[in-house]
Amino acid sequence: MDRKTALILLVAVLVAASALQTAKATSITVASLDKAAYLAGQTGYISATVYNDKSEKIKVTELSATINYCYADGTVYIQKFFTSTTLPDEIPAGQSETYLIPISLPTNIAAGYTNPRLEAVTEIWRTQDDRWMPSDRPTYNNLKLYIETPYKQMYETSQQALQEQKTANESLTNMMNLLSITTVVFAAVAGFLMFLVSTRRPKPTAQA
Repeated sequence: MDRKTALILLVAVLVAASALQTAKATSITVASLDKAAYLAGQTGYISATVYNDKSEKIKVTELSATINYCYADGTVYIQKFFTSTTLPDEIPAGQSETYLIPISLPTNIAAGYTNPRLEAVTEIWRTQDDRWMPSDRPTYNNLKLYIETPYKQMYETSQQALQEQKTANESLTNMMNLLSITTVVFAAVAGFLMFLVSTRRPKPTAQA
C-alpha cells in the first residue's frame, strides 16, 4: 500500500470517527408546559430536559421553542422563544440539565391546539485536539399547547363574580341575623332589669 492510499484511508477513518463522535451527542428527553390550558395574552414557560449520552462533555449554545399560531382572523404567525438560562451551558457526560423557555401568547390568538417545536444547538468536546466541535441539533415535537376559547374565560369570570356576590350576600344576611338576635337579647335583658327594679321598689309606709 503506497503512502497516498494510506493517507486517504487515515483521513477517511478520522472523518468517520469524528462523525460518530458528534452524532446524537444530546437528546431532549422530556418537555412540559406549566399549565394544562392557556388563555389569549397569557404568559407561561416550557420546561425542557437536555441529556448528554456521550462519553465527553457537551455544551448547549442555544435552546428554543417555535410555535405556530393562528390568529382569530385566520392569519398564521410563527414565533420563536429562547431559554432564559445564560448560554452556553456545559453538561458533563451522562448527565442532564433542565431549562425553562418563557412564552407569551398573543391577545388575539385563536382557540385550539398547537404543537411547539423545541430545538437545541450543541457542541461536543474533542479530547483528541482539545477543542469544541459542532454536534447534534436534537428536537422535541411531542408537546401540545391548548388555547381556551375567550367565551370560556368570560363565563368563568362571570361565575366568579356571581360567587363573590353570593358570598357577600350570605355574609350580609348573617350579620343581619346576628344583629337581630343581639337586639332581642338586649331587649330581653333590659325588660328583665326593669322588672327587677320595679319589684324591689320600697312600698310607701301607711300613716297613722
